Amino acid sequence: MNILSDRSKDLGPFVPQPDDDILICRCEEVTKGEIREAVHAGMFTIEEIRRYLRCGMGLCQGQTCGKLVKGIVARELGVANTDLEPATSRAPMRPTEMRVLGNDGGNE
Repeated sequence: MNILSDRSKDLGPFVPQPDDDILICRCEEVTKGEIREAVHAGMFTIEEIRRYLRCGMGLCQGQTCGKLVKGIVARELGVANTDLEPATSRAPMRPTEMRVLGNDGGNE
């Protein structure tokens, strides 16, 4: 039984590392240490980490930090990157003015 299906396994205490202040998700300003702490708090999936810390929910939608977050989580759990399910991808959203949606093509 691997750690992803057995959440009773103790990862041990969170031990800070010198590089924990490295910014991993620039959009939401999430550090490596915050991701590592979340794993030690019991969040073992990328979706859980994403919902808790919001990494991957900024403007880039995880295009910049997604692989980094997955690698950090996998290392903390002692599993391969391929053992972790990827986060659900969503298209980046941009505000759209109502006049753009209401324009029927030529009546300006």
